[in-house]
Amino acid sequence: MAFIRLVAIFLLFVAAPALAQTETPEPQLPPRAAPTRPVEVGQLPTMDTTPSFDAEQATERYLARVNGVARARSDAYFEGGYWLKLADLIYALAVAAALLWSQASLRIQDWAEARTHSRTGQVVLYAACYVPIVTLATLPLTVYEGYFREHAYGLSNQNFLQWLGDFGIDFVVSFVAAMIFLPLLYAAIRRARETWWIWGAGLAIAFNIVGAVIWPVFIAPLYNHYSPLPDGPLKAQILSLARANDVPAANVYLVDASRQSNRVSANVSGFLGTARISLNDNLLKQGTPDEVLAVMGHEMGHYVMGHVTRDILMEGLVIILGFGFANWGYLLALEVFGGVWQVRKIGEVAGLPLLSALASLFLFLATPLTNSITRTAEYQADLFGLDAVRKPDAFASTILKLSTYRKLEPGAWEEAIFYDHPSGRTRIEAAMRWKKEHITDADIRDTAKLP
Repeated sequence: MAFIRLVAIFLLFVAAPALAQTETPEPQLPPRAAPTRPVEVGQLPTMDTTPSFDAEQATERYLARVNGVARARSDAYFEGGYWLKLADLIYALAVAAALLWSQASLRIQDWAEARTHSRTGQVVLYAACYVPIVTLATLPLTVYEGYFREHAYGLSNQNFLQWLGDFGIDFVVSFVAAMIFLPLLYAAIRRARETWWIWGAGLAIAFNIVGAVIWPVFIAPLYNHYSPLPDGPLKAQILSLARANDVPAANVYLVDASRQSNRVSANVSGFLGTARISLNDNLLKQGTPDEVLAVMGHEMGHYVMGHVTRDILMEGLVIILGFGFANWGYLLALEVFGGVWQVRKIGEVAGLPLLSALASLFLFLATPLTNSITRTAEYQADLFGLDAVRKPDAFASTILKLSTYRKLEPGAWEEAIFYDHPSGRTRIEAAMRWKKEHITDADIRDTAKLP
């Protein structure tokens, strides 16, 4: 019986769907298309949210901030420097000519030879007389350029005794350098003979490298006091900028440059492990924090892009050319005037005034080349600073602060020949072009209406 009940239940479950399918189905309606209506399509207005910014107009507005008497004074000061370069050359040639034609140089050599038989000792004694004589002979022009002219244009903060103190430091540094360099140079001349100029150039390049290494640590502190910049947001930002760009500096030094002048400046100096970030106190007093950062970005650019090494290499090529020029000029001059001066060969230290005169002439003629080398590096540092700090308006306003002693708008040839930095117009134009290309960036958009 149990088995029969199980079968009955099974049949019930199987039969139920079949019975359901035998019922009459409800009629199904055929498919109908959904109702449609035409869709109207319109062109949405284009919304340009890019701020409008004209780099050329912005440049002109910045330059217009310096006008009238201030612009005329700036132009006069800088243009006067062109003539001073020529005056310096003429003065140097005149002093050298006086020493040679009067045979005063020969008498100093004879005096040194009477005191010692050592060739090195003779050069040392000659140099000990030559450097003070030339310094005194050029002192009137030096005083005018360094003291009276700077005061006439309101650029100096020193009284005469203070200026004389710095002049004395200049003299001591130059004297010590001459007492080391000249004996080595004349030793190279005696040994190398016809190829002396190659060895002399190498020696000068070596001294250039040593100068770059020791300047921030040993020489610069002779003129100014360096103290750590007090802790604060600005110092933290500068050090953060240094770390971000791999500048190995653990501190920022404040320089009391205001004891000499009103000029704003900063630098990242040093070479082969002596890097130092220095901030001019004039820049700290006259500039905003953004302006200080803009300048520091430029200065760090010199370090990051290896401009010290680049300058040493480029200046080295100029030095080699200069020594080659001196060798050619020296031999030519001896053929014509050697009998009158009683100087027969390059190895005679009595011919040092002639070497100095030829060096002055070469540097004067090479001014466009040396300025171009420096100006190119400065422009590269400008662009680096704009990318690193991103404050084009702060950089542009800082450039205007330099207009007290730099002509803002020279002609193209004038800038190429006489400018060791890009002109104010060139630098501000670069900053405004950078701003135009970054005007959609979040941190630059709000400055679209500046200046």
